[in-house]
Amino acid sequence: MKILHLDSNHDMIYEELSALGIENHVDLKSTKSEIENIISNYHGIVVRSRITIDKGFIEKAINLKFIARVGSGTENIDCEYLKEKKIELISSGEGNSNAVGEHALGLLLSLSKKITKSNIEMKNGLRKREENRGFEIEGKTIGLIGYGKTGKSFAKKLSGFNCNIIFIDIKRNLGDNYAREVKINELKETSDIISLHTNLNQSSHHIIDKQFIADCKKSFCFINTARGECVSNDDLIHGLESGKILGAGLDVLENENKDFEGMSDDQNLDKLKKFENVILTPHIAGWSNESKIKLAQITVDKIKEFLDL
Repeated sequence: MKILHLDSNHDMIYEELSALGIENHVDLKSTKSEIENIISNYHGIVVRSRITIDKGFIEKAINLKFIARVGSGTENIDCEYLKEKKIELISSGEGNSNAVGEHALGLLLSLSKKITKSNIEMKNGLRKREENRGFEIEGKTIGLIGYGKTGKSFAKKLSGFNCNIIFIDIKRNLGDNYAREVKINELKETSDIISLHTNLNQSSHHIIDKQFIADCKKSFCFINTARGECVSNDDLIHGLESGKILGAGLDVLENENKDFEGMSDDQNLDKLKKFENVILTPHIAGWSNESKIKLAQITVDKIKEFLDL
């Protein structure tokens, strides 16, 4: 059994798989076309997001038994063709869901209490109290778009704030003690805060656009720890300029590279930087010391289970 690792991960993955007699090769630099030339030699692949695994790639992987995605989100993988070829897709999104939930809460608290803005002002010798009067989460309605692992994590953390948590999801009957399932119209009509927790796919691409923002009855704060392409940057900026969006905490942006390590040039990024009520972080919501270990361990455990080792 030979496994090719295409992204950097915790050493635990290589060590535990090697202990099982599996041959591990690490390639962090080869291009997609270069990897396609050698992929027929491997029975498994461990990836994050550096390489797009499309139909052409899969067709060349004639001996492939599984692909293990360390993390959440499979937009760079042709999942349907994997099913057709009977190649197992292993994911470990539960490994960083707690980290994402904590980060979303941190962005919300920073926005609601104007922590980031007042911190910058204080460091520049400005002491503004009334101008930095914030709002409380208690009593607010928080609408979650997507109620999978990260949505549930965020809802659980919000449960102590005495707020009303609602959600929409393409799957039904996901409601629990932390959040109530609603129709999209109710979410738009009642939400004071809207937070994205959906995968990127055809139905979620630009789910937050000019029409969605206009349909919302209230002005609202917006949190995105999901995927940048779920939001139209142009329409987000328009919403901020008009005041319909009261503030935004953005861990992801539309113009991120597919590997999340860089960004393409975008005038909208310069515009977003100028808003005092916008907080930007570099796609680190799921990026904690603990999640790195949990993601690795879950990945190894699922590979072992699949291989019946």
